[in-house]
Amino acid sequence: MRPTSTRTTRRPMAFAGLCAVLALTAATTAGCGGGSGGSGSTSLDLITGVKSDPFYITMTCAAQQEAKKRGVHLTVNGSAQWDVAVQRPIIDSVAATHPGGLLISPVDTAALTPSLQQIQSAGTKVVLVDTEVTDTSIGVSRISSDNEAGGRTAAKSLAQLMGDKGSAIVISVKPGVSTTDARIKGFTEEMRDNHPGITLLPVLYDNDLPATAASQIQSTLAAHPDLGGVFAGNTNTAQGISTGLQAAGKQGKVKVAAFDAEPDEITALTNGTLDVLVAQDPGAIGRQGVDQALAAIDKKKVTAHIGTDMVAITKANMDRPEVKKFFYQAAC
Repeated sequence: MRPTSTRTTRRPMAFAGLCAVLALTAATTAGCGGGSGGSGSTSLDLITGVKSDPFYITMTCAAQQEAKKRGVHLTVNGSAQWDVAVQRPIIDSVAATHPGGLLISPVDTAALTPSLQQIQSAGTKVVLVDTEVTDTSIGVSRISSDNEAGGRTAAKSLAQLMGDKGSAIVISVKPGVSTTDARIKGFTEEMRDNHPGITLLPVLYDNDLPATAASQIQSTLAAHPDLGGVFAGNTNTAQGISTGLQAAGKQGKVKVAAFDAEPDEITALTNGTLDVLVAQDPGAIGRQGVDQALAAIDKKKVTAHIGTDMVAITKANMDRPEVKKFFYQAAC
């Protein structure tokens, strides 16, 4: 998410050529090419945070490839938006099919716990991918980036771009999303502890709406002319901030650090609308999710917590092969 994105929290965007699998119902088999590659005896489900988000598309594609390699049936679904009311019925629908394993990116740290407890109690092995719930009894494995570390990375990069002076603000999705909450924590602690010349303004939340983020950044600029930097907690927020800065004539003058490396963000980095991207590795999260679910089903050793790599992408390093591999996909 995201939440992400909400990391996160993340953004519901439409992409041409998006694999039809991401809009399939729970009765549909996985595979962007139409084949499941499953053996029929073991079934896994994946419920993503926002099915049209390239972060989750990248995760899905890798999970599909791993499931096919392992010879299991993977069903994919996801929320149309980052909303508990949208995701809960999907979980309940999957629960009725009694899959062997469920990979899920919960869109709230607490509200979905009863539904997850129910499906887990019925024997399904639950793996939390990307986002988490606070109840530690949920999930045989939790796989995500170190989002606090990512927030600190964003703060260090932004402070350097700002010359360690001026005001900065965080705009994010909403409180209660594990990934974006951790990013904010890491960012604010790094700024507070190591960059005393920068004044942090109160965090704003846009409910994952780019138009709201655009309005918020314009209002902040009017109230704080010395604004020098913004941290966008997820991709939708980054889109709105970019739009707002362009409208205010502040593109390039106010530095922006954002999470993730979706196609639109890579374009924005190229043209100077965004300055730093903290990219995750959603493909690794998807692959590990499949592997850990199958290990639990087969009663083999399961790793309770797995952290995946991140990288800070700038215009100066974005063409390096070791960095480009972190770019997200818009389709399988």
